[in-house]
Amino acid sequence: MPDNSRTKGFEPEIMIKRLATVFVLIAVAVTVYSQHKKPETVPLTRILFVLDGSQSMLSSWESGTKMQVAQKLLVDLVDSLQKVPHLEMALRVYGHQKPVPPQDCNDTKLEVPFSKRNGNDIKNKINRIRPKGTTPIAHSLELSAGDFPKCADCRNIIILITDGIESCDGDPCAVSLRLQQSGIVLKPFVIGVGIDKDFKEAFECIGRYYDAADENRFKEILDVVINQALNTTTAQVNLLDQFNRPWETNVNMTFYDSYTGKLYHNFIHTMNHKGVPDTLRLDPVPVYKIQVHTIPPVSIDSVQIIPGEHNTISIKTPQGSLLVKSKKSPYFSNLQFLVRQQGNHQILNLQSVDVSTKYLIGTYEIELLTIPRLIINPVEIAQSKTTTIQIPQAGLVTFTCSAPGYGDLYKEDGDALVWIHSLNSDVTQQTLVMLPGSYRVISRSKNAKESAFTSSILFQVVPGEAQKVNLF
Repeated sequence: MPDNSRTKGFEPEIMIKRLATVFVLIAVAVTVYSQHKKPETVPLTRILFVLDGSQSMLSSWESGTKMQVAQKLLVDLVDSLQKVPHLEMALRVYGHQKPVPPQDCNDTKLEVPFSKRNGNDIKNKINRIRPKGTTPIAHSLELSAGDFPKCADCRNIIILITDGIESCDGDPCAVSLRLQQSGIVLKPFVIGVGIDKDFKEAFECIGRYYDAADENRFKEILDVVINQALNTTTAQVNLLDQFNRPWETNVNMTFYDSYTGKLYHNFIHTMNHKGVPDTLRLDPVPVYKIQVHTIPPVSIDSVQIIPGEHNTISIKTPQGSLLVKSKKSPYFSNLQFLVRQQGNHQILNLQSVDVSTKYLIGTYEIELLTIPRLIINPVEIAQSKTTTIQIPQAGLVTFTCSAPGYGDLYKEDGDALVWIHSLNSDVTQQTLVMLPGSYRVISRSKNAKESAFTSSILFQVVPGEAQKVNLF
């Protein structure tokens, strides 16, 4: 009887070879993918707690004094953060060393510097603070610049917890701005502990302000602030067309800090495999200004990312395309033209002929760098359409002379001459690409000692043809 234990085509040896081939292909694919995928790195986040230890923190508030409530909640928070990866903490306290009166505006100290696994040191120090003195917020923020050891890619964050405004004639807002502009810290968080609502404006210029009106709200705010400090969140940018459809794409977007102007990200807008805007991961701490590099550019300011949510940012960028075409001719190779918005002298772009480029919808004018210059106005750019302009075919003119001389080209406007181009006075032969039409060239040899030797010649430029003009 025939042996049917092996089905034809599925012998074990063949199967093993096929599986080996599959594994090799998978390994190659993984290697290629890993080579092209950008590795994700998690920056070190450093949180400096700046705690108010001034005399006013002895005021009764909720379940104890303001300081007792702050101590309890901060100790619990630090305890929960001790094992968080890529995180270091430090503690600066002010107003806790010298009693008032007299007022000591230098009463601020870095009690626990940044280091790994220093949570217990911070908790112990917090529990030993006894409020005594004044409120030198500006000076404390100024000194905090030296609390952060140098680091090229760390996220440096200040969380200021206070129950009162500056009392030492400093300017906390100016100091905070300098810290942010110099790149030392991100926008600070300010938590007001039972502060009079009239003081709110005094803190909003320092950083992102939160009003802890009661003990429960204080705890909630701490959780919100830490969530922003430690986590990135997701967002998508919808580039809207004229009909508010998120269909525009493939343009660079620059993310700046609205407050300091610091550049954070450049993303070329991308549609994912589902045909919708790609998801970005953003730091929720800064408030962003986003510039979309359309022509002309579009910007939106004060974009605040909500942590823990998928944020959708919509920006109107309706676009169409402009294409200026020349008839197939060697004379207009590499020709360029200027693009301006109608009524605006600012040059938006230097575009090449026979290359399509996108612009925001609207009315423009173009100036071709031909001889003579050719200005076309108006040029309408419509949504998702290509405006195509055909320019005349050029001619070639070679000017010759027996010796170097002076010469200019003109168009005749009735009896008036309109200058269009100067010839090179140091050569005896030059060739120009010119638009078709009637022109006049006026010239004179450098050696001539009388104006009467001036030559005036009328000539025609014919599309696609070459000719010579003898000057003198």
